[in-house]
Amino acid sequence: MFQALFRRKIDFPTASSSPMSRVLGLRDLTFFGIAAIIGGGIFSSVGRACSEGGPGVIWLFLICAIACGFAALCYAEFASRIPVSGSAYTYAYASFGELFAWIIGWALIMEYSIGNIYIAFSWSGYVTHMLDAFNINLPRWLTVDYRTASRVFSEHLQLNTFSVDQKDAIHAWQNAPKVGGLRLIFDAPAVLINILITILVYRGVKESKQVSNAMVVLKLIIIIAVIAVGAFYIDFDNYTPFNPSGMKGIMAGVSAVFFTYIGFDAVSTLAEESKNPERDLPKGMFYSLLICTVLYILISLILTGMVPYNLLNVDDPLAYALQYKGIHWLEYIVGASAIIAMTGVLLVFQMGQPRIWMSMSRDGLLPKRFSEIHPKFKTPGFSTIMTGVVVGVPIFFTDETFVLDFTSIGTIFAFVLVCGGVLLLPQRKKGEGKGFRLWYINGRWLFPLICTIAGILVYLFTPDYVGEVVSGSGDLMFIASHRILWVCLAVLSVFCWKKHWNLIPLLGVAICLYLLTGMTLENWKWFGLWFSIGIVFYMIYGRRRSKLNEA
Repeated sequence: MFQALFRRKIDFPTASSSPMSRVLGLRDLTFFGIAAIIGGGIFSSVGRACSEGGPGVIWLFLICAIACGFAALCYAEFASRIPVSGSAYTYAYASFGELFAWIIGWALIMEYSIGNIYIAFSWSGYVTHMLDAFNINLPRWLTVDYRTASRVFSEHLQLNTFSVDQKDAIHAWQNAPKVGGLRLIFDAPAVLINILITILVYRGVKESKQVSNAMVVLKLIIIIAVIAVGAFYIDFDNYTPFNPSGMKGIMAGVSAVFFTYIGFDAVSTLAEESKNPERDLPKGMFYSLLICTVLYILISLILTGMVPYNLLNVDDPLAYALQYKGIHWLEYIVGASAIIAMTGVLLVFQMGQPRIWMSMSRDGLLPKRFSEIHPKFKTPGFSTIMTGVVVGVPIFFTDETFVLDFTSIGTIFAFVLVCGGVLLLPQRKKGEGKGFRLWYINGRWLFPLICTIAGILVYLFTPDYVGEVVSGSGDLMFIASHRILWVCLAVLSVFCWKKHWNLIPLLGVAICLYLLTGMTLENWKWFGLWFSIGIVFYMIYGRRRSKLNEA
């Protein structure tokens, strides 16, 4: 039984044999990646990251870019070997075995679905504020989620001490109609956009591609405009101090922004709808990473230069910064473009999730219905509808803070397994396969040397950090996570020395493990709960129904 949990899948269908429509080229894949990575991040959660780390948050984006760069190389290696849908789930099945494949597939369900709930809430906030600007005032009980309204009202503070959003929550609670004694409060715009996106994705990837490409072009123009205009309103005093909270503050922003990098994974789920997946998937990942990293760094410098960093923990940081400086003409344009940008994110996430379910169903780990392809639209129809349900139902009883605690950790975890999975793959012979090929750098001596040099530099330049981690005095979560990090690096060094592992995926694993130290106890608590539910489901259903049982 124990060995069966780690059995690997060897035979995969080819992309050319898929019944799905192969209509996506390099530009389409690149635009899908950009749509997912910068939409929710730049127009929403980047404000929270800036408020935690100040102008120094650019170091977080550089670290994320490096981590994603190594992960993208490993994704590209897998994509050229196994050009089928499923992304990290499929790659883990080929390298670590069935149990790990299930775990990462279950984590990606959380990442895509919960991430889309957060984006839907943010989209609703922009729509509501835009309508208010035109004196179209929706009832507050149709624009606030129930959990937020209940929590804010229960605090019993004076109304004039609240922000605008908190006042809306109180008004919603006080004025909501009642059905059987229960207040009818829900975020109607968030529910509506989820329904519309689900219908669009259900109808076909060609239609989704055309809409996504148009939205990406528009939001790139708007972001560049904000950078160009905002540069003239920078107050350089806001850059002092540049790192107000040190690396701890910078890393605190990981949970706020890293979930957007699931855009790389979303690109890989479209393998069976790509014209040339072996060539175009890797390029699409790299191009979207480069473009998004540059934009993240520039926009964070503009925001923290225009507005004191501690004021940026808002849902609409771009619009807020423009309002703060009185640039109202551009503020309204940004508000409208944010709605379009987040629609693009919802579209890409809603496309990725059904294709992962489809792959898991093909392997027998989910019911057969999830792998059914619509005869007319050539999409995983049932999986697409179920994705809409999984995203739509929680909108009625959860809130932004809760779902953000659920995200990011799954993305980093997926990247760790993809990078680690490459280490377990046999080396391809020269001329074997086509498309991208990850070059080999023997890490036997280099990786332990890099870890040693990193330890020495940390000891010399951050004595407070060393004292806190060694002595155990301070934030217990911070201490525990960093101790585990250094133990993992030591273990990896030993295995690398014995097995001559490739340095590139090793560095990807190491940097992603470092990013995991930025997760809070709340992040780990919800991830652990979701993980436990997934293991129970696998033991009851997936392990018994797996197609590998037939081999």
